[in-house]
Amino acid sequence: MPFDPWLRVHWHLGAKLLRVAPRSMAVTGTVAEWEEWTTMTFPESGRYIVPGALTPVTIDRRRNRGRYVEPNVWMRHPVTRET
Repeated sequence: MPFDPWLRVHWHLGAKLLRVAPRSMAVTGTVAEWEEWTTMTFPESGRYIVPGALTPVTIDRRRNRGRYVEPNVWMRHPVTRET
């Protein structure tokens, strides 16, 4: 049984793990955009923990860029045909 509660819901419904997608979603923006989106300040380059995010946001002040890359888990649910 999976440790993650949301994955457990799918597991209980009969879903099987297909694979982990380490870079399923990526969000890139300027440092100012990330500061606006998160209501945080990023005074120097580095990795920052953002509340609610699954992974840290990487800030590069020299390039004026912030990047967030989120993993995902793909599961397959059984599909039955109604008669």
